[in-house]
Amino acid sequence: MSAARARAAAERAARDSYGRLLALLAAHAGDVALAEDALADAFEQALTRWPVDGVPRSPDAWLLTVARNRVRDVWRSAAHRRAAALPVDALTEHLPADDPLADVDPFAIPDRRLALLFVCAHPAIAADARTPLMLQTVLGLDSARVATAFAVSPAAMQQRLVRAKRRIARARIPFVVPDRTAMAERLPPVLEAVYGCAALTWRQGDDLAAEAQHLAVTLASALPDEPEAWALAALVTLSLARRQAPGAFVPLDEQDPAGWDADLVAEGETYLRRAQRPGVPGRFRLEAAIQAVHVDRRRTGRTDWAALRTLYVALDAVAPSLGGRVALASVVGRLDGAAAGLAALPPEPSPAFQPWWAARADLLARAGSRAQAAVAFRRAAELCDDAAVRAYLAARARAVDDEGPP
Repeated sequence: MSAARARAAAERAARDSYGRLLALLAAHAGDVALAEDALADAFEQALTRWPVDGVPRSPDAWLLTVARNRVRDVWRSAAHRRAAALPVDALTEHLPADDPLADVDPFAIPDRRLALLFVCAHPAIAADARTPLMLQTVLGLDSARVATAFAVSPAAMQQRLVRAKRRIARARIPFVVPDRTAMAERLPPVLEAVYGCAALTWRQGDDLAAEAQHLAVTLASALPDEPEAWALAALVTLSLARRQAPGAFVPLDEQDPAGWDADLVAEGETYLRRAQRPGVPGRFRLEAAIQAVHVDRRRTGRTDWAALRTLYVALDAVAPSLGGRVALASVVGRLDGAAAGLAALPPEPSPAFQPWWAARADLLARAGSRAQAAVAFRRAAELCDDAAVRAYLAARARAVDDEGPP
């Protein structure tokens, strides 16, 4: 077998199965960093051995076996036993004669990533590390991408993640989904991490957004009485239903609803119905309802801007955010005119916030302030890290310039 085919198989396994494999190993070892090192060693061996021996029939099981053996070698090492002060009886406990991972099929058991998510959300982990840790270890985003999302340097984020992983090992946090008494504290950052992965990846054309959707649904199914878990499953599913093919960016209100995934729309609406409860809705239920209004255009042929305003006002009351207020201003501009939308737009934020500039540019263009709109479109393009969106905004700037003075 060629090295190129072996590398492609290893890359596919890393893309499709890394999170599942890491969760299995970490749950077995009780040490995320050790599991990462062992899995990295397994992939390195795959790149060396698969070109010679061929890709195994079950690449995931092969990788898990090699990584598991690496963990066992580390546990047996004198250096590890000195560093970890691991007594002989504990070593024996770690290495049972009937190894539960010996012949495991990673896809034939419940998703262990749920347990790892709740480990990362443990109160012993620093609050500012919980969501980034989940994004990296469970959902497969590299630390540089996570650092960008949280507006910190890659080096600072890497240090934060290393400290969190050491804390998991030292505190011996159990790799289990917590009971009701701990759920209220740990569930919000877990939901936030799954949502963050979907939001960061759904336009990228890779499989991470689909993995986030699968995990959101798995989480809701495991916690059937948690309305925000079902709401998150609805939100992620409805967003995924509108995902465009890689290429040119088309704004939501200009998309052809016929191209949306009808099965995912129906699935997302089912999850949203399961999230309905008496009382004040939570953040994810409101955001999912906003998505449901948008996808309802597939049925009605129109966008219910009044319903969107009601939902955004409620969202601002329940979970105020700059992004929510910017979106509300855009909706106000649709209903009451561009001048009203500009008046509703929050003051210019510092540091710069790309959606604020994009919304301001669109409102200025609608108001006829072409010169200012062109400047705002160019600024929004400069701040954008999505090439397709950046090209769209730059084209809008050129088009406004070409129109000349009003």
